[in-house]
Amino acid sequence: MTVLATLVAITAGFAVLSKSSPVESRAAVEVSNSKSSLTLIYQNNLNGSDDKNHIGAIILDPVPQSSAVTACASINEKLLSKATLQKYEADFNDAISYQDYAKYTDSERGYFIENGTVSVGNRVSYSSSSGGRKDLPVLCTQSANNGSSNAKPVNGSQITVASGDNTFVGYRNQKSFRFLGIPYADTPQRFKYSSLYSKKGQSIQATAYGSQCAQGGSGSEDCLFLNIQTPYIPKAGSKKQLRPVLFWIHGGGFTGGSGADSLSDGGNLASKEDLVVVSINYRLSTLGFLAIPGTDIKGNFGIADQITALDWVVANIASFGGDPKKITIAGESAGAGSVRTLLGSPQAIGKYQGAIAMSNLGGGVTLGLNGDYGTTYSTYYTVDQSYKIAGPQIFTAAGCNGTNVAAQIICLEQVPASKIVGLNTVARYVVQDGTYVNTPNLILSTRNASTAHIPVIFGIIRNDGASFSTYPKTPISNHTQGLQLALGINSTWAQRVIDSNLFPLTSTGNLTLDSFNVSQRIATDKTFRCVDQATVYAGAESRAFQKAYYYQFERSIDGYDPNNLGQPANDNPKNPYFRFHGADMPWLFGTLNRIREPEDLWSAQLVSSYFASFVRTGDPNPDLRYLDARGYEKVVEGVKKYGKWGEVDASRKSGGEVRLLDWPSKSTGFVDVEQCAWLGYPLDYYLNGGI
Repeated sequence: MTVLATLVAITAGFAVLSKSSPVESRAAVEVSNSKSSLTLIYQNNLNGSDDKNHIGAIILDPVPQSSAVTACASINEKLLSKATLQKYEADFNDAISYQDYAKYTDSERGYFIENGTVSVGNRVSYSSSSGGRKDLPVLCTQSANNGSSNAKPVNGSQITVASGDNTFVGYRNQKSFRFLGIPYADTPQRFKYSSLYSKKGQSIQATAYGSQCAQGGSGSEDCLFLNIQTPYIPKAGSKKQLRPVLFWIHGGGFTGGSGADSLSDGGNLASKEDLVVVSINYRLSTLGFLAIPGTDIKGNFGIADQITALDWVVANIASFGGDPKKITIAGESAGAGSVRTLLGSPQAIGKYQGAIAMSNLGGGVTLGLNGDYGTTYSTYYTVDQSYKIAGPQIFTAAGCNGTNVAAQIICLEQVPASKIVGLNTVARYVVQDGTYVNTPNLILSTRNASTAHIPVIFGIIRNDGASFSTYPKTPISNHTQGLQLALGINSTWAQRVIDSNLFPLTSTGNLTLDSFNVSQRIATDKTFRCVDQATVYAGAESRAFQKAYYYQFERSIDGYDPNNLGQPANDNPKNPYFRFHGADMPWLFGTLNRIREPEDLWSAQLVSSYFASFVRTGDPNPDLRYLDARGYEKVVEGVKKYGKWGEVDASRKSGGEVRLLDWPSKSTGFVDVEQCAWLGYPLDYYLNGGI
């Protein structure tokens, strides 16, 4: 019940804290969860520029009235004052209302605040005592009010949590408790599979990100770290009120990226949606994916790292407020390819309960090409195939020209990591190693033991392919030339595209731009849309997936723009602009770095609620009672305006449902079904043994 505005009960059972209070007169005490759980509440509207106008609070477990002051002092805070509650009345109305909805606390009984209690009930109740309520939860101030992803610990904000015979020292900022740079594995040996972190009795400083994995002249081989953002720290040993977990796998083509990307920082999502967010590093490039026939170097070290991180999370996340039985794996680009791989990995199945693949790449042998950049993200080479494409070239470029493979490996093991990942040819391919991956692709033709039978979401950005097409450096003279340059195809196939009449040229007077628009549409279809629509269609029809949902982003900001086409056009969302690959993360995580118009913010609020609902329930449609309890009025409006996001239904002639993510979001049938069939991806592609 959201009635804090009218129902404030004040008692005078204890003294107001003065300037000589324990919090202010002594050094910051060491904070832990040994005696109480800690819940950080912050009414997060995802508008970072508005953070300065909002504050949060920390809820501690019920204590006697006489212990309330000491309870807050134990976390270096004070009891929250009536004046503060009234100043930020709307925020605390919603935050406390949600605590009731979730049955974490019973605000009708009340919370201790400075010099009194605040309670929610059917009438205002004033008393000079706690009215016989011996123990009540405590509302404490939250003085760490910097909500940015790079906010450093401030005095008194650190907190120690014990798990797995180690202790982890994290901290809080305005929006979440943060534990950064946690080693989930022992320092890996080169070209060996990782193993869970084995040291015991360690006090691990988790207040800064660990090194990223070696890539592009930076990073380290000692890089297997994960990060946790959580709104809730349970009392030590407690398994009560655990929150669902989003397990994020970064993209970067299996050659770059890290779990420290500010666009996928989990603090906003954790506070807005009451989830625990985990992001990870995993080995990349040749150090993560080299495979050599006839040896123990069978590749997929990066995939194995992801599974090791999952194992750590399953074993430890409850100590940080996460439910190990409610884990959703998610990733974008190569991270989505990782999700797809884990959906069919015998070592991973059973360790997660949902999956989100954002802009998974598929590709295939189309348009007369021998392959496509995206092909290897959805189909897996044999060890022999991977080695043929990358192995000899790596040895030669590294100067490892021994007389036999064993000698070459010994040589490569001595080459600096920065040199190995910086070579012109690197290994970046998921392979059929027989342990982590044992099929040539994800099996979707039948319900089977090789594919995780769980709810999934797949989807793309409308112009994903614009990020993987080449915009001509000089104006073109004809459409055929434009297609050749942008797609890397020959004139024969360019003419076939034109003759098909499936990708018509829209004339704006700029032939170069118009031809590129056709090219990026084809690239989006053949590398992203067609394979992913076929995936969810096949998985829904065969019931390989428990259920499947599909989306297309219609609104974005920035993204991967190698042709430098985005600015300044996409600064005005009313103008035509490209929705680039990688621009979806701020909508999932609520990390918009700028807001062009109110609809940007409203759509981010709506879309993050869709994905968070899926993490909680396996269904992306938020419960209206939940939204009302949280005070998310705009999300309620968006959900009501165009109804439910429906499951993919293979019986529909349109092929299924696509949720067009925007403000508001609406649904349509599958996009470019005829074009996909022409490109070699009919909807039953997988059912007919495709890939």
